[in-house]
Amino acid sequence: MSDITIPGGRIRSFVERIENLDTELQELNEQKKEVFSEAKAEGFDVKILKEIIKLRKQDQDERDERDTLLDLYMRAMETAPAEKAAKETAAKAA
Repeated sequence: MSDITIPGGRIRSFVERIENLDTELQELNEQKKEVFSEAKAEGFDVKILKEIIKLRKQDQDERDERDTLLDLYMRAMETAPAEKAAKETAAKAA
């Protein structure tokens, strides 16, 4: 065996702290589910609430850039001919 000593007490301390944090996270996630359920019961759209939370985490520049790109992509899709229609037109011409 080796003469290296492993500080078992310190390892146990880390493991127990992480386990406690995992338990706290589970409890917080349950509370979060309850709040979403309450909001849903009052007629609010949970998907929209989650989107608002996501947007609030971003800074204004990130949101502006995202909105600009989303608008640009949507307009590009709307102005492009549908793929199916383009294939049908090509087939008729042949």
